[in-house]
Amino acid sequence: MRIPTISAALCFAAAVALSSCSKESESVTTTDELSATELNQIKQLGFTTQGATKVEGGYLVEGDIFLTPENLSSPSPAQLLRVGDEEQYRTTNLVSVGSGRTITVAVTTALPSAYITATDEAIRRFNAENLTLRMVRVSSGAEITLDKAPRSARYLASAGFPSNGNPHNKVLVNSNAIGTANPSTYIATILAHEIGHCIGFRHTDYMDRSYSCGGSTSNEGASTVGAILIPGTPAGADPNSWMLACIGSGQNRNFNANDRTALSYVY
Repeated sequence: MRIPTISAALCFAAAVALSSCSKESESVTTTDELSATELNQIKQLGFTTQGATKVEGGYLVEGDIFLTPENLSSPSPAQLLRVGDEEQYRTTNLVSVGSGRTITVAVTTALPSAYITATDEAIRRFNAENLTLRMVRVSSGAEITLDKAPRSARYLASAGFPSNGNPHNKVLVNSNAIGTANPSTYIATILAHEIGHCIGFRHTDYMDRSYSCGGSTSNEGASTVGAILIPGTPAGADPNSWMLACIGSGQNRNFNANDRTALSYVY
């Protein structure tokens, strides 16, 4: 998540305080750290290389999406989508739920206690939608673990997409940049956004990141994980979606009507 470029100083934990997927600053990362080969591999995957950077264990693209070296070395045909405005999008990889599934979520002791409060609120928001996918917080052995980002992190929070029918297993949170204020609103929004990626949702303003992040128009790219329009979501701008790429500091985004349509359609 990122904080809008207007808060560039705040936007990036490494340089300011990015706001998870909510609002990361577009200038938070640089491509200087990546080789031409790595940049080409990221481009071949269908992701934008603008702002791509190396992080511990892999690469960060689109501000808060984590890719492993294996992702870069094993490309597959990109899943394209219809060209639209700011609609809700999902990946081709989703969590297998069958007739119903409960996903376990844990918060490590490396994060302040405020993040337990925030996680419980994020989980409450998902469970209140009565989906086939439910969540519960556990103390250990979780399918999704929220852990502290490395001290050198230049983002607010990051996560990946599902694989093999399971959610991405980790959300890295830059608690130093985010702080501990407003755990049931601002922090919960950031965590719910990253968990949204873990279960297969892409940014609502996928087609034009400038809508929430500012700066020049930028399409994030279809990528091999896909960017598929969710039926029933609007073709126009949606200023309050929980999956917008950027969010203002202190802002709270509960699921709006379009988010609920997207969640219900997918799960």
